[in-house]
Amino acid sequence: MTQRSHGLFIGRTRNLSRHHKPSTLGLTKLIKDFKVGDRVVVVPRSNLKNIPHPRYRGRVAVVIEKRGNSYVVELNTSKYTKRTLIVPQMHLERA
Repeated sequence: MTQRSHGLFIGRTRNLSRHHKPSTLGLTKLIKDFKVGDRVVVVPRSNLKNIPHPRYRGRVAVVIEKRGNSYVVELNTSKYTKRTLIVPQMHLERA
């Protein structure tokens, strides 16, 4: 019996499809600038190559540093634990 793959987006393609309408990323969504200490919201967009995990959708995070075109953000996963993510600016919005 072959084993089935359990990849990152198993069972989530329907949630990410946005009603089967392809989204267009305008220039303002691709070019954003945040400063250290800004509060941002993680919003996974249509680019699936470098998308953050969908479990972090809508979470508010704090920008720690900038790495190239991406930002290192820190968010609370529970009451006592924090998680750092490297997220491209296209998947971030101001809180």
